[in-house]
Amino acid sequence: MKISDIKVIISCPGRNFVTLKIMTDEGIYGIGDATLNGREMAVAAYLQEHVAPCLIGRDAHQTEDIWQFLYRGCYWRRGPVTMTAIAAVDTALWDIKAKAAGLPLYQLLGGKSREGVMVYGHANGKDIEETVDEVARYIDMGYRAIRAQSGVPGLSSTYGVAKDKMFYEPADADLPTENTWSTEKYLDHVPGLFDKLREKFGFEPHLLHDVHHRLSPIEAARLGKSLEEYRLFWLEDAVAAENQDAFRIIRQHTVTPLALGEIFNTVWDCRALIQEQLIDYIRCTVVHAGGITHLRRIADLAALYHVRTGCHGATDLSPVCLGAALHFDSWVPNFGIQEYMRHTRETDEVFPHAYTFKQGYLYPGDVPGHGVDIDEKLAEKFPYQRAYLPVNRLEDGTMWNW
Repeated sequence: MKISDIKVIISCPGRNFVTLKIMTDEGIYGIGDATLNGREMAVAAYLQEHVAPCLIGRDAHQTEDIWQFLYRGCYWRRGPVTMTAIAAVDTALWDIKAKAAGLPLYQLLGGKSREGVMVYGHANGKDIEETVDEVARYIDMGYRAIRAQSGVPGLSSTYGVAKDKMFYEPADADLPTENTWSTEKYLDHVPGLFDKLREKFGFEPHLLHDVHHRLSPIEAARLGKSLEEYRLFWLEDAVAAENQDAFRIIRQHTVTPLALGEIFNTVWDCRALIQEQLIDYIRCTVVHAGGITHLRRIADLAALYHVRTGCHGATDLSPVCLGAALHFDSWVPNFGIQEYMRHTRETDEVFPHAYTFKQGYLYPGDVPGHGVDIDEKLAEKFPYQRAYLPVNRLEDGTMWNW
């Protein structure tokens, strides 16, 4: 089965997505997600100008050889643009392979390890009281795990707090908006949020929290220690991951579980963190870590060191990525949890999908492939709109991590 044509489809049904469609001479096609939030056109150009011409005529079944060709063959290895492009190709080829076999993708990976994929949703509010109400709403919707984020007194905006509670999209402007941050105010505030949540809901719901790379190692250690009594499922992205030695310091001071990796692109980005057991969950995702082929390698390494998966699943990952992730999650033995931010109605209509949600779990469905398609005619009605993620400054104006 030869690759006969390749399309790069750019659309904006509520937010920007880049989708790769690979066609074959046998009439079977596959879909891959190539979205890189705020840098979408860089990946689209990489695919159109540099990847697509190299793939025409190749055997679509040779997923491993094509992965190695795109990774080793380009010389300029790794990085988010390259690995997102490789992921799009890899996901589309796995979709083709499973469709040709007439099987859901999880069967080609080794079959199901579980019946459903536990997911967590995002509850947020302008203050603690509103966040408590939002957590209650997610519990009523059937979620067993919920990420809780609250506005911080004295800060006009806070990461994770959305105007639209259900459809959070941080890329909010044609040019980057500027947010203001205070570590001191944040550290004083967060323990009170989880105190209220445990007081109201007890310890049955899993609770998660995202720091979003904003603390120093000792500040993260202090936060983790202050949250121990509330038994978080995890504390995410406590420090900027470039300094991986920081996690040794955090580990010395707290037993709060740590999650990291949504911006990692390869197994080499997280090798030391996994092998030294400095984290508990690895958050690499299909679209930014080289597709299913490479994500399997990351998960296999993690399994050797009792680290579980917790794949990123924000709205800047299209339903194509989520569908592929759910097949991966259904198979992977060391599964932990899957992030699930719901897409807008417009997005769901452009990307018809087989996965379903019920009582805190997502189910990938049993149609051949990864179960997600794209309505190209409908996608044309939503042209690309440039949108950037915000930037972050301290109260004195210093640039900080967003």
